[in-house]
Amino acid sequence: MKRTKNLIICALAFVPLGLKAQSVPVMETGNNNMPNEWIDRDTGHKVIKLTRRAGDNTSFYFHNNPFVGNEMLFAGSTGYDTKDSQMYAVNLSSLDIRQITHESFPVRTEIASAATHEIFFQHGDSVFATNTDTGQRRFITRIEAGSGHGSINCVNCDGTLLAGVFSTAEEDKLFRDYPARNDWFNMLTDHPYERTLFTIDTRTGKTNRFFTEVAWLNHLQFSPRDPHLLMFCHEGQWHRVDRIWNIDVTNPKARLMHKRTMENEIAGHEWFGALGHKIYFDLQKPKSVNFFIGRVDIKTGDEQDFRISRDEWSVHFTTSWDESFIVGDGGNRISVANSDKDQWIFRYDYDGDHMKTTKLVNMKNHDYRLEPNVHFSPDGKWIIFRANFEGHTDVYAVEL
Repeated sequence: MKRTKNLIICALAFVPLGLKAQSVPVMETGNNNMPNEWIDRDTGHKVIKLTRRAGDNTSFYFHNNPFVGNEMLFAGSTGYDTKDSQMYAVNLSSLDIRQITHESFPVRTEIASAATHEIFFQHGDSVFATNTDTGQRRFITRIEAGSGHGSINCVNCDGTLLAGVFSTAEEDKLFRDYPARNDWFNMLTDHPYERTLFTIDTRTGKTNRFFTEVAWLNHLQFSPRDPHLLMFCHEGQWHRVDRIWNIDVTNPKARLMHKRTMENEIAGHEWFGALGHKIYFDLQKPKSVNFFIGRVDIKTGDEQDFRISRDEWSVHFTTSWDESFIVGDGGNRISVANSDKDQWIFRYDYDGDHMKTTKLVNMKNHDYRLEPNVHFSPDGKWIIFRANFEGHTDVYAVEL
């Protein structure tokens, strides 16, 4: 609940620079060198640039919380050298930017705790935390992975536990021998190796291995409400795996949250609703034919599916803070939906058993090899996303 309280507090302070009275140009999004704010001529919605600094600036993946206090965290390259990066914060009231980490090695993490005001990252086998207010770094532990590899993935809602995955030396060798994603992705779907889930106590550094399975365990997410509830997936070709699972890290018995009902059905890109009672996911029955946004009650297992059209599908979706509506980052011809229509940032409102959509930003000048990955601002009035309109990556926000 601490995370929710922090978000409510910082929502009161979120007054972006773009809201100040001034003349804002109406223009095609991404057609020219963009100003710091403009009106998308195709939707009428205001768009502002949040990361007003040189270099590549990358926001978090859609289900990772980037907000600490009144700031949004992001990874930024040092100048235009994309080989190096450090962590930065942008103040959501003033849009002032400050650097948080100053390491001699690249730091790029999406593990942030709003409860403790810390980011967590790994360098080699060492795990660190850096205070986002002071920049003070502390050592937490060294991961003892044996012959394999251990990686941290997420932090729980009160900042007391990190969760991660141990892989085997055999799996690590597969990645080295077959660097092309199409090769190793299919191989791991056909013949997964053993993986083990673990937690690290952020205060003591104690590591606990609590669940092992011969499956490609991936996409770990802690509940925003329950500090012991972890979601993970069976990764692989979605039409061949039952993907979405929950587990209590103190009483490890995995529970399947959505069972496929037909051949070639897929469910994935799952996320917790901010209130912590429901899990949402992209659902296609079968793949690339009938499109839905699925929603399952964590306690009861009851599921509701809301239909959308192929042209309204998004690579990633996320829910508003009160879970009353949804937004998505769109898709294009290289995406699984293969729509031949223009690409958009969408808003989805519930309308019976389907969703009614509103277009927020025309994304036709964005290269979708970079996924936009949408987030709601803490006050719920802006949708934050990343894009490469200007030849490099920056973070933007569109006003709802």
